[in-house]
Amino acid sequence: MSDQEAIGEAVARTVRSLRAGHGWSLDELAGRAGVSKGVLVGLEQGRGNPNLGTLIRISDALGVPLTRLVQVEEEPATRLFPPDRHVVLWHGPSGGTGTLLGGSDPRPSLELWRWVLRPGEVRQSDAHVPGTKEIIYVEDGVLTLGVAGHRDTVQAGTAAVFVGDRPHSYSNETDETVQFVLAVLDP
Repeated sequence: MSDQEAIGEAVARTVRSLRAGHGWSLDELAGRAGVSKGVLVGLEQGRGNPNLGTLIRISDALGVPLTRLVQVEEEPATRLFPPDRHVVLWHGPSGGTGTLLGGSDPRPSLELWRWVLRPGEVRQSDAHVPGTKEIIYVEDGVLTLGVAGHRDTVQAGTAAVFVGDRPHSYSNETDETVQFVLAVLDP
C-alpha cells in the first residue's frame, strides 16, 4: 500500500468515526464543513483526493486538528489509565471522593468513576445532556440514589441503571462509609 493510500484509508476511518461520534449524518457534516455530500461520501469510502482546504474545513467542523484526520496509525485497541492518571474531581466535606478512573472520546463517551461517601455526604448533580445513562454498583454500604425527585435505596452488591439527563444525587444517609462504582454513557 502506498503512503497516499494509507493516508486515504486513515482519513476515511477517522472521519467516519468522528462523524458517528457526533451523531451527525453525512448531510449535517457537509453543511457544517461547507463541502458537498458527494465529497464526504468519496472521502469516507477512501476514494478521491481531497485538497488541503477541504480537509481543514472538515477537521474544523469535527473539532479536531488536521493531524488527527491524516494520522495513519490507528488508536491502540487498549488505552491504560494507571493510578497516577486517576483524577479526584469531587471532595466531600467529610473526606469522601469522586475519582474519574478513565474515559473514552469522542462521543459517545463512557466514563468510569469510583466514589466514596462518608456518613452524611451528598453529591448533587445537574442533568447531563439528553440521552445520558448512568449505572452504579454499590460495593460497600447503602447508597440513597435520587433521580428527578424519586429516591431509591441501593444496598451493597446491587446495581442500578438510571437516566442521567435529569437532576440526580448520591447520598449516604447511614453511619457507615459507602463505596460505589459509576459508569456514565454520554451520547
